[in-house]
Amino acid sequence: MSRVFDLEQTTIRALNQALHDLPETGNSETWQVLNPKGEHAIACGANADINIEIQGHVGYYCAGMNQLASIAVHGNVGTGVAENMMSGVVRVDGNASQSAGATAHGGLLVIKGDAAARCGISLKGADIIVQGSVGHMTGFMAQKGNIVICGDARHALGDSIYEANIYLRGNAADLGADCEEKAMEASDTETLGNLLEQAQINLPVGAFRHYGSARKLYHFDIKKAASY
Repeated sequence: MSRVFDLEQTTIRALNQALHDLPETGNSETWQVLNPKGEHAIACGANADINIEIQGHVGYYCAGMNQLASIAVHGNVGTGVAENMMSGVVRVDGNASQSAGATAHGGLLVIKGDAAARCGISLKGADIIVQGSVGHMTGFMAQKGNIVICGDARHALGDSIYEANIYLRGNAADLGADCEEKAMEASDTETLGNLLEQAQINLPVGAFRHYGSARKLYHFDIKKAASY
């Protein structure tokens, strides 16, 4: 069964309230969202195991704070898609603007196109997979989780990163403060292989390099102030 919300006929507030009113489990319907037309905060705060198909481009913070839901955007997304996501899956058929997956604690974000600046900023445990390339300062202050980049990365990749992992297939313009290339351990190979499979991306794990924290900036040292 499918339930249709046409945003030319109803409001985003009504759509989001209907999602908030759902029970967490036992939802068999697929919700179709038509005519999003770049509007903001669509399917924000979902907290139910529901499938949501958004047919078109969306604006800021689509699928923000998602829990449990599986949300597919058949178009491009604006700033902060899946921001602060806790669980569930968000898939984007097109490109993403800046701060995709910002502060996300859990779940999976898959972007089939490119992602702009600060993808995965302050990541706290989610997994982000970008099939294209990413903008500058991707993984800035990422604390936990994984970022997989199948294309290239612009400047300051992983700047001030903590214990998150970045797997890059292409080239980085340069690395940010306290980010360094690391060995690809067996656990990394397993993790990356599982993530590529979940994203339905058929690429060899061996084509990727692993980046993470050099752990030199955990505690402020005045002698290293220029490195911060």
